[in-house]
Amino acid sequence: MRHTSVLIILILVVAILAVANLLWGSLSIPVEDVWRILCGEEIEGHASWTYIIRQSRVPQMITAILCGASLSTCGLMLQTTFRNPLAGPSILGIDSGANLGVAIVMLLLGGSVTLGSLSLAGYFLVVIAAMLGALAIMMLLMFLSHILRSKVMLLITGVIISYVTGSIIQLLNYTATEEGVHSFILWGMGNFSSVSLERLPLFSSLIVTGLVMALLMIKPLDALLLGDRYAQNLGIRIPRVRQGLLLTTGILTATTTAFCGPISFLGLAVPHIARLTLGTSIHRVLLPGTMLMGAVLTLICNLLSTLPRNGSLIPINVITPIIGAPVILYVILKKDK
Repeated sequence: MRHTSVLIILILVVAILAVANLLWGSLSIPVEDVWRILCGEEIEGHASWTYIIRQSRVPQMITAILCGASLSTCGLMLQTTFRNPLAGPSILGIDSGANLGVAIVMLLLGGSVTLGSLSLAGYFLVVIAAMLGALAIMMLLMFLSHILRSKVMLLITGVIISYVTGSIIQLLNYTATEEGVHSFILWGMGNFSSVSLERLPLFSSLIVTGLVMALLMIKPLDALLLGDRYAQNLGIRIPRVRQGLLLTTGILTATTTAFCGPISFLGLAVPHIARLTLGTSIHRVLLPGTMLMGAVLTLICNLLSTLPRNGSLIPINVITPIIGAPVILYVILKKDK
């Protein structure tokens, strides 16, 4: 009963913060006019308000919710599978693959690719490059998971992949132009405003697919809490679960990184906040709670990013460590005790 009450409260908090994200921004718009715009009316003499609400704040709010839910879900699944409280979406190197794909496009190719009569450039090319880079690492990990029987070795392999891709990115940074380095740094700071209303259906469909796949893994994840041997006695096929984990986290991490940039700390910190809030490790409760808690934090981060009130936005990766670092320090100190 207590868990149900907490989940209901989290749903209400998400709803309140979602409304706040529509009402609050770098430009002040009266509440009644925001409501009229959402209802389909046009505000005479303020055409820009309609664009800001429908084309900017609505997709940005939805993107923040989905991004927070997906990264938090990845963190929870990885922490359970590897039995490591400091595991996160970046630990397998999938987001590093996305970073490498974008680095190749921005730093090596100058932001454009021409294949015969087809020319790609700008945001669309960045998304494709990030997706291909992340999917390449995910396929490599799925191949290695057939060879590496130990999940610890798979974890170490992911860390090694992150180091290798990081080294290649540093080399590309060293040889790139100043403009290319600046563009890559801006992309790496993360934001929820890059998903427009036209891009939202594709982004949402990929994220929702990944979240549904995660919910279908609730029973195996609960069994893994008791150890691999106990899970096998219950009929859980560990290799198949590992493949499902890699596929699910790969889809979610690749999509969020490709569309929003590499968002840090959320996948690492939110599962611990959800455990502390709900007081349980049962995934039937913890997984939906983690999704909601992730949405709460990303909506808060999105609100804080508009604090300058001068039309500029604070990068998301400037805000997330401020929230996530105290939680990680608490987990480390508690683990040490």
